[in-house]
Amino acid sequence: MTKLIIFTDLHMVPEGASIIGLDPYQRLLAGIDHVNRYHADADGVIVMGDLTHRADRPSYERLKTLLDRLVPPLAITIGNHDRRDIFLEVFADAVHDEDGFVQRVVDFPDCRAVLLDTLFAPPYDYPRSHAGFLCAKRLAWLDRQLETAGDRPVLLFMHHPPHATGFSGMDMMRLINEVDFYDLVKRRGNVLHIFAGHVHRTISGSSRGIPFSVFKSPVHQQPMPFDTPDTSLSIDEPAAYGIAVMTDTGVLVHTEDYEIAVREAAVA
Repeated sequence: MTKLIIFTDLHMVPEGASIIGLDPYQRLLAGIDHVNRYHADADGVIVMGDLTHRADRPSYERLKTLLDRLVPPLAITIGNHDRRDIFLEVFADAVHDEDGFVQRVVDFPDCRAVLLDTLFAPPYDYPRSHAGFLCAKRLAWLDRQLETAGDRPVLLFMHHPPHATGFSGMDMMRLINEVDFYDLVKRRGNVLHIFAGHVHRTISGSSRGIPFSVFKSPVHQQPMPFDTPDTSLSIDEPAAYGIAVMTDTGVLVHTEDYEIAVREAAVA
């Protein structure tokens, strides 16, 4: 049974900087140490973008020193807070497709994991730059990966949710060509689950009949009120990562709030 650990929205900053008083480096370090201690047997760690907060080289370099500590193998893609060129310069070994997009396939005995690059920029043209987009080349690439998956069910990993999640501000910055995306996915019919980030909340459900999971950040989270249009608001809630486990009948999805997790419960 394939087990995957899932991080998203790392928002690394240069040394000495913080986000609402939180240190992304220390929070992610705790998460990586937690994975290495309790999930060293995982088949992979997947990171779904917003790797840095300002897409600066020092933050990417600082992040790389942390991700290099992981025991399970790493697969990584980018989000709207990233710059594709700087990321690929620092993460020189990162897999990308023939067109330079940071997307890849990882095959396991019981599933195919497909990581998608939904970055709509540069150039950065607010607010559309922060929305997600899959151009014709990326959709064609996805189509080929679904077509060649064989009997393996497909797990999709992408930064931007390809549908509304109920948060009005964040929904304005979701994948803007969701109809094209779902037309393709539904036509192929072999996507078992979609994983996304971007919203900084734990969200699950289904869209067009396909289950999805959205995970929180290791750093700061989205306030819960659905109707806030301000996407810059952040709150301090426990850091988290996701766990996906393939089974004989499907996939199980868990969230680990690793900062407050207790392994040994008291007897009532």
